[in-house]
Amino acid sequence: MNDFPPRSPAAKVRGIVYIGRMLDKIRLHAEAKLPSEYQANLGRKFDAHCATFLHVDYDRLVARVLQGGSDEEIVDWCFANGRQPSVEEIRVWNEFLRKRGWNDEITEILTQRKHEAGMEDRMDICTMFDFIDADEGRPLTSDFAVEPQP
Repeated sequence: MNDFPPRSPAAKVRGIVYIGRMLDKIRLHAEAKLPSEYQANLGRKFDAHCATFLHVDYDRLVARVLQGGSDEEIVDWCFANGRQPSVEEIRVWNEFLRKRGWNDEITEILTQRKHEAGMEDRMDICTMFDFIDADEGRPLTSDFAVEPQP
């Protein structure tokens, strides 16, 4: 695995967004390479949502990751020990998660994070995925950008 930062939340493993990033953070934390500002949310927020979606206990998932194995092997373990969502459920999950922060109950958090990072004028950052990618220096791939009004 590469050093910090973890991969984009939009990257997919077995067709599922975010889970690869969560696995990266678990591994980085175990190697004492995860910055402190990321540690407060380990097992919370998007991590917790992802574990819940797969019906696996986050702490059991951490233990499995620390045993080693590829991302695909670990996701297969989630499928075997939790549930394997259908193609349609994965599509709905992916669309739900990639749009978080865009006109929903966490929009205010996204606005606050943009302000704290000095990105409040970035109209191309419309979702938490956008913010994470921009904050970690990756190009944005979202199609939610708001055009400035004249």
